[in-house]
Amino acid sequence: MINFDNVSITYADTTTPVLHRTNLTVPEGDLCLVIGATGSGKSTLLKAINGLVPHFTGGTLQGRITVNGRDTATHRPRDLADVVGYVAQDPLSGFVTDSVEEELAYTMESLGVPPSVMRQRVEEVLDLLALSHLRNRAPRTLSGGERQRVAIGSVLTAHPRVIVLDEPTSALDPGAAEEVLAALQRLVHDLGLTIVLAEHRLERVLEFADSMIYLPGSGSPARIGSPEEIMDSSPIAPAVVRLARLAGWSPLPLSVRDARRHAQSLREEIALAPSSAAAGLPLQQERSIDVVDAEVRYGGTTAIAHVNLSASPSEVLAIMGRNGAGKSSLLGALAGARRLSQGSVRIDGVPPQSLRGQQLVRSVGMVPQEPMDLLTYTSVERECAQADNDAGVTHGHTAQLLALFAPEVSAHDHPRDLSEGQRLALALAIVLAGKPRVIVLDEPTRGLDYAMKTRLASHLRVLATAGHTVVLATHDVELVADVATRVVVLAEGLVVADGGVAEIVLASPIFAPQVAKVLAHGGLAEKGIPLTPESVADILVAR
Repeated sequence: MINFDNVSITYADTTTPVLHRTNLTVPEGDLCLVIGATGSGKSTLLKAINGLVPHFTGGTLQGRITVNGRDTATHRPRDLADVVGYVAQDPLSGFVTDSVEEELAYTMESLGVPPSVMRQRVEEVLDLLALSHLRNRAPRTLSGGERQRVAIGSVLTAHPRVIVLDEPTSALDPGAAEEVLAALQRLVHDLGLTIVLAEHRLERVLEFADSMIYLPGSGSPARIGSPEEIMDSSPIAPAVVRLARLAGWSPLPLSVRDARRHAQSLREEIALAPSSAAAGLPLQQERSIDVVDAEVRYGGTTAIAHVNLSASPSEVLAIMGRNGAGKSSLLGALAGARRLSQGSVRIDGVPPQSLRGQQLVRSVGMVPQEPMDLLTYTSVERECAQADNDAGVTHGHTAQLLALFAPEVSAHDHPRDLSEGQRLALALAIVLAGKPRVIVLDEPTRGLDYAMKTRLASHLRVLATAGHTVVLATHDVELVADVATRVVVLAEGLVVADGGVAEIVLASPIFAPQVAKVLAHGGLAEKGIPLTPESVADILVAR
């Protein structure tokens, strides 16, 4: 179905190809997972399948790419629209209509599908992706996860032979991600569609993959093979694979179910290890955040209602919940970016809306779900220089922070040319440059590879140790298990749970990290279950 024959792709003003002498074949009816570090060329490979590269992006294509027998060099994206459906990293940038229903029909209108068929397909997709209650909503008013599902739905209505998705679950809560992946799997198994997707959160999608493409980056050729073959040596691996490597399990399990079949002896070793009480955080009287009876409304919709919340210095507070639960609205209120309809928010005793200039920068900093909202200049260098000025720090400080998260980013790059993860790293560096007392992060690992996420988690721990308060809204249960000290769960704008990490994440399989699912014996509520591969390693070393 998809064939790359000795393909190299090089963009203007660069000498190193993004893809170099790539040879691969994806057969019809495969779900093929593309993995690689941020900036390794995953998005380029995906866009090459439907002709966006090089017809839209520019650059030089050497070699030959064919999709269902059509050469992408001689067929522009519009000539491939009936064969390949493409969902980009940022679904908002692709919306062109005023309602979800119209968005689902738009591609079919462009292809000349009869109205009666269009109506049937729209209804099918509304049901398939649980979008029927949003049919009359404007796409731009939806939450990030809802937008992603609409973007996927707009592709599915055209009934293409190939569907290409770039980070399709990055903005989805765990439950919604499972629904979307299950729907994609049905399309592969029942209809024989070919699906190629890039995804950093391998713990979600690895078990569904029939084949994998690994992009090492730095101009090295891509590798294609079975998930078992790629995971056997890949430096990029989800928690369940890292746990299996630590325990020496063979064959390498790729799912929680398979790993549990190996886990009995490891459970026994952990049970025999001397118990150690978690040090925890010292009780502090000081509060950096006070939220009292807060309410945020958008027209007739209440986003958060009667929220009471406080946090202290050195806390890493994770806000979790379904898409649309009110997480982003709460974070916006903390940063002074959302006006309250009722109640109050104070940062170190001061309403954030009253702060200006460097006082605001050093009090509270927020990285929004869309990093481009913070990026206004034409080069990374100018963004970093302006952040240095705004924060009143020495020249080069922001650039040094960026190098911690994404050392591959050049000072001369245009922010819009960066990958989603690289843009997020730049936004993080800009916000952290001022060393704000309270750091607010909305989906901070969206688009980040495992190495970059590890660096971020390490930096957040350093900030917390130095007395900063970190508040992050996330669907990434593995990040929460790794770095959070406390979890708050929102549902329909209300706080429904507030407690320690283990207490909250083990209360439901939806929020539980992979290691806990593998090692749980009689139920997730057991005490003392490690939450990460690193904590398992620490226990075994202590023995």
